[in-house]
Amino acid sequence: MDINTLRAIVTVVSLITFLGIVVWAWSRRNAASFEEAARLPFEQD
Repeated sequence: MDINTLRAIVTVVSLITFLGIVVWAWSRRNAASFEEAARLPFEQD
């Protein structure tokens, strides 16, 4: 295994991780908790 193979593997793993985070962030299941977190700075104590 040379350095270019290792670089390709790291690139593919990074891309898959990035796409996983994007899918997680845009999933409808998490929308309610993200909306709640977005309103936190504006709520009164």
